[in-house]
Amino acid sequence: MSTTTNIPTLNGDGEFKAYVARPADEPKAAIVVIQEIFGVNAGIRRKADKLAEAGYLAVAPDLFWRMERGIELDPDVEPEFQQALDWMQKFDQDTGVRDIEATIKWAREESGGKKVGAVGYCLGGRLAYMTAARTDSDATVGYYAVGVDELLREKDAIANPLMLHIPTEDGFVDKETQTKMHEGLDPDPKVTLHDYEGMDHGFATEFGKRRNEENAELADKRTAEFFAEHLEA
Repeated sequence: MSTTTNIPTLNGDGEFKAYVARPADEPKAAIVVIQEIFGVNAGIRRKADKLAEAGYLAVAPDLFWRMERGIELDPDVEPEFQQALDWMQKFDQDTGVRDIEATIKWAREESGGKKVGAVGYCLGGRLAYMTAARTDSDATVGYYAVGVDELLREKDAIANPLMLHIPTEDGFVDKETQTKMHEGLDPDPKVTLHDYEGMDHGFATEFGKRRNEENAELADKRTAEFFAEHLEA
């Protein structure tokens, strides 16, 4: 069952909408689904729906709400892709992470105190890394996170397990950045990095031309096992 809800900000200065997908029975745990630069579109809603089908309370907050509420773009439509890049440039990521933290708080209460994890894609992958370093997320996953090399100074603040899926031919993350990610994060036993040879950015999207079925299924299988281990115990 899917609905929308309003989530209050941490400081109480406003509220933002979130897409909520609920499992048929009591949730095993909760997972915050962090959007790409395209907003809470059909692909992100489908990610949340699949998590609910797996038994989790899944919630996808509208992180762009301070710029414009309800942004929903298609990455396969070039003008919309360019529009999404513009929104990303205007987006305040630090404030976005605080909204993710507010969503985690909401999900923890809504699930009756169960563990809460987070999973993010693209810009959401970067925000997932920031979430692992700055919030009490119990387990966090990032797909094709951008600019993590700029955030390695925060790695010592990562308190709970983090998994990152890295396509080796990511058009937004060059080889040098990938090397820095491995050098900075591989020594941390709480962090797991998976490389996907020959894959480009967006390979695990639910819909559209970016998806690679084999590698998307592999990454999602690893994510499912990761959440089962760290959220259901």
